[in-house]
Amino acid sequence: MSAGAYEAALARRSRSKVSAETPDHAELLRLVGAAGRVADHSGLEPWRLIELRGDARIRLGAALSAAEGKDSPSSKPLRAELLIAVVFSPRKSHKVPEWEQEAVASGVAHVLSLLLDEAGWGVLWRTGGLTRSEPVHEMHALAPNEKLLGWLYVGGKIPREKSERPRTITAEKFLSVLDA
Repeated sequence: MSAGAYEAALARRSRSKVSAETPDHAELLRLVGAAGRVADHSGLEPWRLIELRGDARIRLGAALSAAEGKDSPSSKPLRAELLIAVVFSPRKSHKVPEWEQEAVASGVAHVLSLLLDEAGWGVLWRTGGLTRSEPVHEMHALAPNEKLLGWLYVGGKIPREKSERPRTITAEKFLSVLDA
């Protein structure tokens, strides 16, 4: 087995703080092209991504505040210079249920986060109830059937002050064997 994917998965960490440096559009296209290779029953490609930089983040802050009924814009979208909105775009299919298509969109986001991390970028996937609010839906110009799954906050990796213990998973807790 190649150590590349295994090591990338073990090394991945969510980065709640990132620097202002970001990948450019060309690098994103390259990484999205690879992330889109996730398992996708019938090749429906039920997802899309939206790149948010500059004033688009300010408009998102206003939409988040409107969704909460607040007057001043939320500063959360300003925590990274690049946000990538992950959009679930279901396709009509008699073979592939909607939940499976949403899993594909989630898979693309996760693989993209791994690829960004491996390329040296810090990434955090932010979600929450406001992703399904009307002001946020409108701000992203989503179609009526589309759903926002969250945003990948992307920037340069900032060295951590404390040595971080890697999160460990007890595989035996999550993997069982079905007896014959």
